[in-house]
Amino acid sequence: MGYDLERFVGYVNEGLLCCVCRDVLERPLQGPCEHAFCSSCISSWLVYHRSCPEDRLPLEVGSLKPLYRYMRNDLTRLQIRCVNAARGCEVVCSLENLNAHEDECEFAFVSCSNTGCGHMLPSLDRSQHNCVAELRVEVEMLRAEMMCKVEEKESQLKNEVEELKGQLSCLMSDMRALLGAERLRRQELAEAEVEKRELLELLKEMQPSR
Repeated sequence: MGYDLERFVGYVNEGLLCCVCRDVLERPLQGPCEHAFCSSCISSWLVYHRSCPEDRLPLEVGSLKPLYRYMRNDLTRLQIRCVNAARGCEVVCSLENLNAHEDECEFAFVSCSNTGCGHMLPSLDRSQHNCVAELRVEVEMLRAEMMCKVEEKESQLKNEVEELKGQLSCLMSDMRALLGAERLRRQELAEAEVEKRELLELLKEMQPSR
């Protein structure tokens, strides 16, 4: 990928834009057709294609070569804002000096060198960085996050328990209804048996004796 065009101050010639990503060339190479590309862009392109992305002429990695000197000079003279501009850096320098500046930029985020810390902070704040205080803040944030998750899980479990209680109550109610129906059925059967015996006895008594 190239340099974001929005970072540049002033006019940028279209010939200094990558034909793949359309950003300003980074570590540029050009093909025999004289179209220019970022090194990483054209390398990725040629993994799946065997032609120039601009004019579709045959193109291979071995045929790529450095950018013409006059184009390289134009490229290195372009004025670009520091990558840390959003953090407050107001430096605008030539593309040629960009890496040197960004390596030393006080607005760049760096990792604390103290063993066991590794906290990312602006370079200018490094001298005022208190590892213990930062770690305490992180621990408190993690504790708060853990408590939030525990409370969320507890609430979820309570809801599940209430739902299970509701289901159990419905099952118990259904079971009581079934047991009641079964008792009634047995009672009706018993009454029918008694009535049957009484009728049989009555029929027996009504039969004429021989």
